[in-house]
Amino acid sequence: KTTLITKLVEKLKDLCGIAVFNGDATTSQDADQIEKLGVPVVQIATINGCHLDANLVGKGLRKLDIGKAKFIFIENIGNLICPAEFPLGSKARVVVVSVTEGPWMVRKHPHMFLGAQVVINNKTDLAEVMGVSVEALIDDVHTLKPDITVVPTSCKTGEGIDRVAETLLAI
Repeated sequence: KTTLITKLVEKLKDLCGIAVFNGDATTSQDADQIEKLGVPVVQIATINGCHLDANLVGKGLRKLDIGKAKFIFIENIGNLICPAEFPLGSKARVVVVSVTEGPWMVRKHPHMFLGAQVVINNKTDLAEVMGVSVEALIDDVHTLKPDITVVPTSCKTGEGIDRVAETLLAI
């Protein structure tokens, strides 16, 4: 997720104001990586919690002048269970599922996908070696929510990054 956000920040930061909230249990490594891009970053430590919540995001908002920000990317903790139950007050929920998580992630965690406006199927360059069908994952998402936008991506090859940026700009 962090690499994807980094690619999107690089692509969009000159078009519109960007800020990033990075949720992590204890470290600031991801936030430090994004901060190098010259955009405002707020590290939100959950102190071993499994998700961000609106209260934590609210505290983060008080640490930042967001007047010029068109986008605030909120990177939640990296699981597909806990974050589904805690709305953050965002305009859109984008769920990132990686082919490295296996072929059943959508079926195993439907609630997360039902609450999303966009799904990004990431690390598609590893699909063959992982034995995971990108098309099957997309079909699983569309079975749950037929009209949702699903974008296959690979941060390594650049596949889909432009389409994700265009999709976000249209929201």
